[in-house]
Amino acid sequence: MIDMKYIMAIMMSTFFLATSFAQKKDFTKVQDVDPEAQRVLDKVSKKYEAYKSIEATFSLEIEIPEEPVDKQTGTLKQQGKKYNVDLSSYSMICDGKNFWVHNKQNKEVQLNDPPEEGDDEMMAPQDFYNFYKKGKYLYALTNAIVEKGVPLLQIEFKPLESDSEYSKIRMTIEKKTSVVKRIKVFSKDGSRFTLAIQDFKANKKYTAADFIFNEKKFPGVHIEDLRF
Repeated sequence: MIDMKYIMAIMMSTFFLATSFAQKKDFTKVQDVDPEAQRVLDKVSKKYEAYKSIEATFSLEIEIPEEPVDKQTGTLKQQGKKYNVDLSSYSMICDGKNFWVHNKQNKEVQLNDPPEEGDDEMMAPQDFYNFYKKGKYLYALTNAIVEKGVPLLQIEFKPLESDSEYSKIRMTIEKKTSVVKRIKVFSKDGSRFTLAIQDFKANKKYTAADFIFNEKKFPGVHIEDLRF
């Protein structure tokens, strides 16, 4: 069974080490971050924050030790603090006031208050291009590669807290456009999660209904209200 916390951490995202960190300073405190990596990340953050909305299709590959690789495709819509992430087995929808997690196979929905800003978990799409600002990760520019003629930069992140679920996170960014292409999370239990952006559009117009769970589309679904 795949832990929902892992799923949430990866698929929001639209959008992070070992020897490489040892080669630069001692990388034991937040002041040791690579300034070149920070310049790249600041460009990424500035780019995404300037959009009024984003829409993306993506693939998600989940590798759990001793289990078959699970490959899924999904879509993301985001407008401000509102978002809608849809996969074949799960969906997550937030209208800024309510947060729905839909387990399609079990026909169950958990209705929660939205995750608060400052939470350690990467729950909302914007967390993936802003999480480096929280001071909980060390990061460095570790590689420059070319794929299909496109120059890419790779930045790897190491959590400062020893009890983190992750050993490292790798983000691959298009050098010219500052677009996030892939995010790969390495968990301490040996699991690997890779999210790859297939298509990306910005500044599309959405209605309020795009960010509300519509139970009429899912007959028989059970909604558990867990809001405070």
